[in-house]
Amino acid sequence: MLCTRAQAWREEACPQSLAARADDVGTSLYFVNDSLQQVTFSSTVGVVIPCPAAGSPSAVLRWYLATGDDIYDVPHIRHVHANGTLQLYPFSPSAFNSFIHDNDYFCTAENSAGKIRSPNIRVKAVFREPYTVRVEDQRSMRGNVAVFKCLIPSSVQEYVSVVSWEKDTVSIIPGRGGGTPATEPL
Repeated sequence: MLCTRAQAWREEACPQSLAARADDVGTSLYFVNDSLQQVTFSSTVGVVIPCPAAGSPSAVLRWYLATGDDIYDVPHIRHVHANGTLQLYPFSPSAFNSFIHDNDYFCTAENSAGKIRSPNIRVKAVFREPYTVRVEDQRSMRGNVAVFKCLIPSSVQEYVSVVSWEKDTVSIIPGRGGGTPATEPL
Protein backbone atom coordinates (compact mmCIF):
# COMPACT_ATOMS: atom_id res chain seq x y z
CA MET A 1 0.00 0.00 0.00
CA LEU A 2 1.53 3.34 -1.03
CA CYS A 3 0.43 6.75 0.24
CA THR A 4 2.25 9.70 -1.35
CA ARG A 5 3.08 12.98 0.41
CA ALA A 6 0.24 14.68 -1.46
CA GLN A 7 -2.18 12.09 -0.08
CA ALA A 8 -0.73 11.88 3.43
CA TRP A 9 -1.80 15.38 4.45
CA ARG A 10 -5.34 14.73 3.20
CA GLU A 11 -6.42 11.75 5.26
CA GLU A 12 -9.46 11.17 3.04
CA ALA A 13 -7.16 10.61 0.05
CA CYS A 14 -5.19 7.82 1.75
CA PRO A 15 -6.54 4.32 1.48
CA GLN A 16 -8.67 3.46 4.55
CA SER A 17 -6.50 0.48 5.46
CA LEU A 18 -3.39 2.70 5.65
CA ALA A 19 -5.16 5.43 7.62
CA ALA A 20 -6.46 2.86 10.10
CA ARG A 21 -3.06 1.17 10.56
CA ALA A 22 -1.33 4.57 10.96
CA ASP A 23 -3.56 5.31 13.98
CA ASP A 24 -2.34 2.19 15.80
CA VAL A 25 -0.48 3.08 19.00
CA GLY A 26 3.23 3.55 18.34
CA THR A 27 2.95 3.04 14.59
CA SER A 28 3.55 5.87 12.15
CA LEU A 29 5.23 7.06 8.99
CA TYR A 30 6.07 10.70 8.43
CA PHE A 31 8.11 13.14 6.41
CA VAL A 32 11.06 14.71 8.21
CA ASN A 33 11.69 17.21 5.41
CA ASP A 34 9.16 17.17 2.59
CA SER A 35 10.43 20.48 1.19
CA LEU A 36 13.58 18.88 -0.23
CA GLN A 37 13.05 19.22 -3.98
CA GLN A 38 16.46 19.91 -5.47
CA VAL A 39 20.05 19.11 -4.54
CA THR A 40 22.84 20.76 -6.51
CA PHE A 41 26.35 19.70 -5.59
CA SER A 42 29.93 20.20 -6.72
CA SER A 43 31.57 17.30 -8.50
CA THR A 44 34.72 17.92 -6.43
CA VAL A 45 32.89 17.46 -3.11
CA GLY A 46 30.04 14.96 -3.65
CA VAL A 47 26.84 14.95 -1.61
CA VAL A 48 25.00 13.02 1.10
CA ILE A 49 21.19 13.09 0.88
CA PRO A 50 19.12 11.70 3.76
CA CYS A 51 15.79 10.13 2.90
CA PRO A 52 13.27 12.77 4.05
CA ALA A 53 10.97 10.16 5.65
CA ALA A 54 10.98 8.13 8.86
CA GLY A 55 8.68 6.05 10.99
CA SER A 56 7.95 4.24 14.21
CA PRO A 57 8.78 1.43 14.41
CA SER A 58 11.86 2.13 12.30
CA ALA A 59 11.07 2.29 8.62
CA VAL A 60 12.94 0.57 5.83
CA LEU A 61 14.19 3.37 3.57
CA ARG A 62 14.84 2.77 -0.14
CA TRP A 63 15.88 5.02 -3.03
CA TYR A 64 14.60 4.88 -6.62
CA LEU A 65 14.98 6.80 -9.85
CA ALA A 66 11.90 8.87 -10.74
CA THR A 67 11.12 6.20 -13.34
CA GLY A 68 10.51 3.78 -10.45
CA ASP A 69 13.67 1.77 -11.13
CA ASP A 70 15.61 0.59 -8.07
CA ILE A 71 18.98 2.22 -7.75
CA TYR A 72 22.05 0.13 -7.14
CA ASP A 73 25.43 0.82 -5.65
CA VAL A 74 28.14 1.83 -8.10
CA PRO A 75 31.52 1.48 -6.34
CA HIS A 76 33.15 4.87 -5.62
CA ILE A 77 30.30 6.68 -7.44
CA ARG A 78 26.93 6.05 -5.70
CA HIS A 79 26.07 4.26 -2.46
CA VAL A 80 22.93 3.83 -0.36
CA HIS A 81 23.86 3.49 3.32
CA ALA A 82 22.02 1.17 5.72
CA ASN A 83 20.38 4.22 7.36
CA GLY A 84 18.74 5.19 4.03
CA THR A 85 21.16 7.97 3.14
CA LEU A 86 22.05 8.31 -0.54
CA GLN A 87 25.68 9.28 -1.18
CA LEU A 88 27.16 10.46 -4.47
CA TYR A 89 30.95 10.56 -4.28
CA PRO A 90 33.22 13.23 -5.78
CA PHE A 91 34.10 12.51 -9.40
CA SER A 92 36.12 13.88 -12.29
CA PRO A 93 34.44 15.47 -15.33
CA SER A 94 35.34 12.38 -17.38
CA ALA A 95 33.35 10.19 -14.93
CA PHE A 96 30.15 12.25 -15.27
CA ASN A 97 27.10 10.07 -15.94
CA SER A 98 23.79 11.92 -16.37
CA PHE A 99 21.91 8.78 -15.29
CA ILE A 100 23.56 9.16 -11.85
CA HIS A 101 24.68 12.80 -11.56
CA ASP A 102 21.77 14.64 -13.22
CA ASN A 103 18.55 12.80 -12.50
CA ASP A 104 15.40 12.72 -10.36
CA TYR A 105 15.31 10.41 -7.35
CA PHE A 106 12.76 9.60 -4.64
CA CYS A 107 12.80 7.49 -1.53
CA THR A 108 10.21 5.38 0.23
CA ALA A 109 9.73 4.53 3.88
CA GLU A 110 7.92 1.33 4.81
CA ASN A 111 6.94 -0.25 8.12
CA SER A 112 3.87 -1.90 9.64
CA ALA A 113 1.94 1.38 9.21
CA GLY A 114 2.32 1.14 5.42
CA LYS A 115 4.50 2.84 2.85
CA ILE A 116 5.05 6.50 1.94
CA ARG A 117 6.90 8.04 -0.99
CA SER A 118 8.83 11.30 -1.01
CA PRO A 119 8.35 13.82 -3.78
CA ASN A 120 10.88 13.62 -6.60
CA ILE A 121 14.21 15.18 -5.67
CA ARG A 122 16.22 16.70 -8.53
CA VAL A 123 19.90 15.82 -8.07
CA LYS A 124 22.35 17.73 -10.22
CA ALA A 125 26.14 17.82 -10.20
CA VAL A 126 27.98 20.95 -11.29
CA PHE A 127 31.61 21.34 -12.24
CA ARG A 128 33.94 23.97 -10.85
CA GLU A 129 35.38 25.81 -13.77
CA PRO A 130 36.96 29.21 -14.09
CA TYR A 131 34.76 31.91 -15.54
CA THR A 132 34.84 35.66 -16.07
CA VAL A 133 31.96 38.06 -15.64
CA ARG A 134 32.29 41.21 -17.73
CA VAL A 135 30.36 44.33 -18.64
CA GLU A 136 29.23 44.68 -22.23
CA ASP A 137 30.84 47.70 -23.91
CA GLN A 138 28.45 50.60 -24.43
CA ARG A 139 28.81 53.99 -26.05
CA SER A 140 26.79 57.04 -25.19
CA MET A 141 27.13 60.75 -25.54
CA ARG A 142 27.51 62.81 -22.38
CA GLY A 143 24.11 63.56 -20.87
CA ASN A 144 22.42 60.57 -22.50
CA VAL A 145 21.52 57.25 -20.93
CA ALA A 146 23.77 54.22 -21.35
CA VAL A 147 22.47 50.78 -20.38
CA PHE A 148 25.11 48.40 -19.15
CA LYS A 149 24.66 44.67 -19.14
CA CYS A 150 26.58 42.17 -17.06
CA LEU A 151 27.62 39.21 -19.23
CA ILE A 152 27.75 35.92 -17.36
CA PRO A 153 28.84 32.75 -19.22
CA SER A 154 25.85 30.49 -19.89
CA SER A 155 27.53 27.52 -18.19
CA VAL A 156 27.29 29.27 -14.79
CA GLN A 157 24.40 31.70 -15.37
CA GLU A 158 22.02 29.55 -13.33
CA TYR A 159 24.29 29.81 -10.26
CA VAL A 160 25.54 33.42 -10.46
CA SER A 161 23.57 36.56 -9.75
CA VAL A 162 24.55 40.23 -9.94
CA VAL A 163 24.52 41.68 -6.44
CA SER A 164 26.22 45.04 -7.05
CA TRP A 165 27.90 47.29 -9.61
CA GLU A 166 31.13 49.17 -9.08
CA LYS A 167 32.52 52.41 -10.46
CA ASP A 168 36.23 52.98 -9.87
CA THR A 169 36.20 50.18 -7.21
CA VAL A 170 33.37 51.89 -5.29
CA SER A 171 30.11 49.93 -5.02
CA ILE A 172 27.02 51.56 -6.46
CA ILE A 173 24.29 50.49 -4.06
CA PRO A 174 20.57 50.78 -4.95
CA GLY A 175 18.72 53.33 -2.86
CA ARG A 176 21.75 55.44 -1.93
CA GLY A 177 22.12 58.71 -3.76
CA GLY A 178 18.55 58.45 -5.00
CA GLY A 179 19.27 56.12 -7.92
CA THR A 180 19.50 52.47 -8.75
CA PRO A 181 22.52 50.89 -10.40
CA ALA A 182 20.85 51.40 -13.76
CA THR A 183 20.30 55.12 -13.22
CA GLU A 184 23.29 56.26 -11.15
CA PRO A 185 25.34 58.91 -12.96
CA LEU A 186 28.58 57.43 -14.24
